[in-house]
Amino acid sequence: MQPLRGILFKVSSVAVFMIMASLIKATADSVPPGQAVFFRSFFAMPIILGWLAMRRELRNGWKTQKPFGHLWRGILGTIAMGLGFTGLALLPLPEVTALGYAAPLIVVIIAAVYLKEPVGVVRLSAVALGLVGVLIVISPRLSLGAKMNSTETLGVIVVLCGAMTVAMVQVLVRKLVRTESTATIVFWFTVTSTIMSLLTLPWGWVVPSWDVAALLVLAGLLGGVGQMLVTTSYRHAEASLIAPFDYTSMLLALFIGYFVFSEVPTTPMLIGASLVIAAGILVVLRERHLGLQRARQRAVTGKFGG
Repeated sequence: MQPLRGILFKVSSVAVFMIMASLIKATADSVPPGQAVFFRSFFAMPIILGWLAMRRELRNGWKTQKPFGHLWRGILGTIAMGLGFTGLALLPLPEVTALGYAAPLIVVIIAAVYLKEPVGVVRLSAVALGLVGVLIVISPRLSLGAKMNSTETLGVIVVLCGAMTVAMVQVLVRKLVRTESTATIVFWFTVTSTIMSLLTLPWGWVVPSWDVAALLVLAGLLGGVGQMLVTTSYRHAEASLIAPFDYTSMLLALFIGYFVFSEVPTTPMLIGASLVIAAGILVVLRERHLGLQRARQRAVTGKFGG
């Protein structure tokens, strides 16, 4: 393990994904979300295939024991991507980023209900804190003075639905990693999302201008690079160590939102995002503590033959 290298790869992946999201947002007025999903998926494929070839996993990377698991992961992942891209067209970049942080908190709830995982007071408190943060972020959009049919309100609903879908994807991935390699999961998701995005053709694909097409192609290439970086980061450090660095995306979102899109963050957004980030880090730290406890228990059991 090389923790510092793992952190570096993780932060780099966060930066790459944030730039990718910015490119998608910049083209949101020109192409529909389904078409953006196609560019993001299709042009990530060369990067992913090249990465698998470098790791000598290209020959076996497509082999799977769980084809239907990959299908469901691909369907839900594509829906989540489409909702996220739609949200980028409707809301400021920092707000979309903050609401997206709700996904790990929703995972705790789904894992408790459907996977029957025990959830203690600490994680329940973290979920409650995170949900309060989400309510603070969205409060200006849902206040009595806001129009319930406004673009911003629709954006909140879309992004939160996307966060819930991402949470379901994460639960599915938890099951897939028991039998499937990371290379296999990445490969089949890219294939599935590319094919599924083509199903949106009847909903108004357009011929983009050269500059828009260039931005979309670059977004796809960056998506592949980001996937490669984040996967590599987990090869050098434990997930519980590098997971909190996901939240560096808020700093990047605030910077890009202000200087590129002229989006000034509001006080409720900053306060709510801080609470959601604190809750997410609390969940990560608790998971790390529980993991260390389980490791010690296994060591004791093995030592005494229990």
